[in-house]
Amino acid sequence: MYEIPVGPVHAGLIEPGHFRFSVVGESILKLKARLWYVHKGVEKLFEGRRPEHALALAERISGDTAVGHALAFCLAVEEAAGLRAPARAQRARALLLELERLHNHVTDLGALCNDVGHGILNAHAWRIRERLLRLNHSVTGHRLLRGGVTPGGAVLRRLPDDAELAHVRADLRSLVELALGHPTIRDRFTGTAILPAQAARDLGCLGYVARASGLPADARRDHPFHDLGDLLTTRVLDTGDVLARFTVRTQEAEDALDLIDHLADGLTPGAAIDLTPHGPARRSGAGIAEGWRGTITTRVELAPDGALTRVRIADPSFFNWPALPIALADTIVPDFPLTNKSFNLSYAGNDL
Repeated sequence: MYEIPVGPVHAGLIEPGHFRFSVVGESILKLKARLWYVHKGVEKLFEGRRPEHALALAERISGDTAVGHALAFCLAVEEAAGLRAPARAQRARALLLELERLHNHVTDLGALCNDVGHGILNAHAWRIRERLLRLNHSVTGHRLLRGGVTPGGAVLRRLPDDAELAHVRADLRSLVELALGHPTIRDRFTGTAILPAQAARDLGCLGYVARASGLPADARRDHPFHDLGDLLTTRVLDTGDVLARFTVRTQEAEDALDLIDHLADGLTPGAAIDLTPHGPARRSGAGIAEGWRGTITTRVELAPDGALTRVRIADPSFFNWPALPIALADTIVPDFPLTNKSFNLSYAGNDL
């Protein structure tokens, strides 16, 4: 048995993390992940700020999850301050959450194809992603949808273009058909890095990682801030391998397009914000939102003057990182990049 150290500095643009493999030949017996290289003291940075001034910090907890973290933060602040966002704002928030889910899932689909040697499919995914980022910019003025969710409401500059979404839907279906129809991709994905349902349950896994292993965890259903009714379908598979995590993403991206169409119907651009207290200020509150990686939970405490005195954040990556070594047991070293991308966990969301 020998050890292979990887990181903490990696090729590309990913954040730092150290992985130490104990292997025999190419077979992985054990993986030890060491994180916390990007610990920034984010929770402490919230203290003393007014909620409206802390919103920008919430949006940057994990850069690709601006809507999810901003929404969980705002829901917590609203509960603590006795506020209630208007129904139109709740609908707009649900729309923004699905737009964020869509562009991140599309990016991951391409990256997974790239990790098995199909760069052309990754290039197509990035082409689709660019269309979505431009669409995001038109909706909120920011390519990553910052500024859309605010305490007490939401702001939309314009609604998503129906024709643009139709093009995205057609491109996405073509990408998925090409990927799953290719024998090399399907062979590399199938049976690779299986996360058993019991292990996922024991670790409290969330999001698509949990759903690909048979656990129907979804805060949109369990802790809804806006009722999606029968339109919400929690996609669950039970094989727990890379193929399942890929397939759940494809299904959720397609569902996100349907939800965006539904939520945009009847909405009008502009601000929908209500900062009038609708109940007694509790001075503490919790917000739960289903970010694209999984359930985000934020708890806040407010001083009598409304300033933040304590903020606690639970990103889904914190619960899913321990599952990565379990899924990699009895796989081979060359499958590590593929497996890691199939989880695609946030270093910053874990390290805080």
